[in-house]
Amino acid sequence: MKILILYLTRDGQTKKIAEHLAMNFSEDTSEVLSLKEHIDIPTEKLQSFDTIVIGASIRYGHFNPLLEKFIHQHHALLNSKKSAFFSVNLTARKANRNTPETNVYTRKLLAKIKWQPDLVEVIAGALYYPRYRWFDRIMIRFIMKMTGGDIDTSKEYEYTNWQQVSEFAIEIRKLS
Repeated sequence: MKILILYLTRDGQTKKIAEHLAMNFSEDTSEVLSLKEHIDIPTEKLQSFDTIVIGASIRYGHFNPLLEKFIHQHHALLNSKKSAFFSVNLTARKANRNTPETNVYTRKLLAKIKWQPDLVEVIAGALYYPRYRWFDRIMIRFIMKMTGGDIDTSKEYEYTNWQQVSEFAIEIRKLS
C-alpha cells in the first residue's frame, strides 16, 4: 500500500505528527510532503497512491486557506481513494474538544467541503511561546488565559498524545 501524507503546518507540530505517522509505515510505501510546497502536485502523482492522508493545523480558529483550495481542486480524486484527515489544534488538549464531533473547527470544515475522508482524527498540538513573534505570543497567551490554558510565555508545551497518533496510523493501515 502506497500512502501519501500531506500536511500544512504553522509552527512545525503538524509536520512532526505527519512524520510520526509515516514512521509507522515502511519507507518505501509512504511519502510525506508539505502541502504548502506542493500545492500544485500533479493529479497523476496523487493517483499513484492508494491512500491519501491530509493534516492541517488551526491558528486563530482558521485552517490555512490552501487546505480548502487543495480539497476543492481534488475532492473527486480524494473521494475515490482511501483517505484520512487530521486536524491539529490547541482546543483538542481538552477531552471534550478532541473528537471530530466535539471539535468545532473540524466539524465546520467537514460540513463545507466536498471531500468525505474515511477517517478523521483531532489531535492536540503544541504551544511554542518562545518561538512566536511578539503579537502571536500575546494573542495566544490571551486566548489560553481565557480558556484555562498554560500562560507562561517562557515555556513550550506539547499536548500531542503520541499514542493517539500511533493508533491513528494503525487505523490508516486498516483502510487497505
